[in-house]
Parts: sequence; structure tokens; C-alpha cells
Amino acid sequence: MYSTDLYRVVTDFAHDTPGWIHSLAAGGTEGGILLLMALAVFGWWRSRKGEERLVALAILVPIATAVAYLVSEIVKSFVNEERPCRAVAGAAASIVPCPPQGDWSFPSNHSTIAAALAVGIVFAWRALAWLVLPIALLTGFSRVFVGAHYPHDVVAGLALGTLTATLCVTLLAGPLTSLVVRLAAGRWKILVRA
Repeated sequence: MYSTDLYRVVTDFAHDTPGWIHSLAAGGTEGGILLLMALAVFGWWRSRKGEERLVALAILVPIATAVAYLVSEIVKSFVNEERPCRAVAGAAASIVPCPPQGDWSFPSNHSTIAAALAVGIVFAWRALAWLVLPIALLTGFSRVFVGAHYPHDVVAGLALGTLTATLCVTLLAGPLTSLVVRLAAGRWKILVRA
């Protein structure tokens, strides 16, 4: 099944659901990211009582997320894929307003951000994987459900966020841990020590 066909299947299904589910999905698109951000902040606050590497990993969550978002925007500027809510003939109307012309579809920024946050949180606080990974997946799915993205946009965004967070942790955890050790000895210790 092609992404366009799957988009039609999901958006047709979405239109057959009650209005409260439409509202839940529209709010969940942003709410999932906000919840992941809140968990990242809580994880950083909690990590300040632990070892320096855990603090560094918690600090890397927003850094990896910002890098993932920037990469996503760069990819969007080269790909220029029209939103399916405008481009797919015969598809059900989107539940949320279709983003304006020039706000390209590939990859999904929401999915990229959600995946980067979730994967970063898992590196910093593995016990939350059961919660944050489904939130990221549901956030991505909601982008198709509300009609804003093709399924391949979401898959690409999830992959991009995952890859970026993994690379940031792999490349930056060591140097950032050293910085945390130095900060803990200075006047910035409130950021890294409870």
C-alpha cells in the first residue's frame, strides 16, 4: 500500500470517529510533545541527585531535540513536499486546518521532535521507555490522523529524531560529562547538583 493510500485509509477512519476523538487527536499532537518536554525537565531535575553522566545525558535531551528540529527544517527546505491535506485528491478533509503553502510536509517536525525527546529521555532515564516511546509514536500517528502528514513523513520524522538523539548522545555524552564535573565544582552547580 502506498503512503497516499494509507493516508486516505487513516483520514477516512478519522472522519468516522466521534468529535471528541478529533479534539483529543488535535490536542494530542501538541500535548504529546509538551508532556515529553515536561518529562525531560523532570528527568534533568531528578538527575541532579545522581552521577555526572546522568546529568549530562539529561542535558543532552533538549540539545538533541533542537539539533533534530534544525535538521528536519533543512530537509524540508530541500524536499518541498506539499501537504497531503492539499495534494491528495478525494481524501477526507483534514481535522485541523491545513498548514499554509510553503509549510512543507516531509519530514514531520512533530514526529522528529517527539522521537528525539523520547529517545533522549530513554538514554537519560531508561525506566521511562514504556511511557515515552508510545507517546512519541502516538504523536506521530496523530499527524496522519488529523490530516497534516503522509505516513512516510511521520516514519521519516521518527527515524530522524531517533538517529539524531542517538548520535548526539554517542558524540557528546563524554565531553558534556566532563563539563558537568567542572560545573559541579563552580558557581553553576545548581544546574548539575541538587
